[in-house]
Amino acid sequence: MSRYRYPLLVFLGGACYGILSTIVKLAYAAGIDRSGVSSGQFFFGMLLLLIPAWRARPRQLTARQVLVMLAAGVPTGGTTLFYYHALVSVSASLAVVLLFQYIVIALVLEGVLRRAWPARQKLAALLLLLPGSLLASGVLTGAPVTADARGVVLGLLAALSYAIVLLVSGAGAREGPPVCKAAVMACGGAAVVFTALPPTFLTSADAFLAVLPYGLPLGLLGVTLPPLLFAIGIPHTGLGLAGILTTSELVIAMLSAHFVLGEAVSPLAWLGIALIFGGILVGNRAPAPRKKSRADLHEACEMRYN
Repeated sequence: MSRYRYPLLVFLGGACYGILSTIVKLAYAAGIDRSGVSSGQFFFGMLLLLIPAWRARPRQLTARQVLVMLAAGVPTGGTTLFYYHALVSVSASLAVVLLFQYIVIALVLEGVLRRAWPARQKLAALLLLLPGSLLASGVLTGAPVTADARGVVLGLLAALSYAIVLLVSGAGAREGPPVCKAAVMACGGAAVVFTALPPTFLTSADAFLAVLPYGLPLGLLGVTLPPLLFAIGIPHTGLGLAGILTTSELVIAMLSAHFVLGEAVSPLAWLGIALIFGGILVGNRAPAPRKKSRADLHEACEMRYN
């Protein structure tokens, strides 16, 4: 069971992201604008991480390590900004498909860093995940799809940024407690978001109280828990498998929209969900032990008797 502990943490981190879209839709329905949603998410998420990080602050962290972690948090804010801006000029279904190209990017980055092709089970998982994301997103249902070049580029930049988030989450695993790493990264992401979308809700008590019921859960599920779970799990799963496991985001996004918002899910979308779960299971399957060749056995015998 311990073999599944770290993959489960990464899976749950992706699932946390999946709930965000439902909360965002509820916030928009309540009259909260995009600036309040985005800046509120990072403000409350950053606070939720800074409190335990301050209590667990490791003295061995150097100023250089803190600066590196701050820079590593920039892609978390970049993913939010790129994706939200892409939604302005492309349809929601296409934006999801563009974002989910992070799976391919993560596998490519892992292959480049390790100088090796991805394992066969990861490639097999990819063959299930990509068509599954197309079906689950609804882009093949015949609904009108709007897009322009700028929106497509922004969607792909969001995918690249998300893949980098997974990459940096698995790096520097020994640089202090995971909560400290997640807190500093959240500060880096908040700096990016606050620059583009200032937290103006902090200037008014009424605006603060209006954002609070949505910003707090958005911060918990979008800024606090995923980086913390990724910081613990990804160093053990690797980048490629993390990209596969975090596809739980799309599944949970659809299920929460269905059960909370009452949105209909087509039979094709249910098929896409099944394919995504199949891809996750295939990607997390332990590789079969390599059979020893005659040359390996001969070498082992020589080492034993020499």
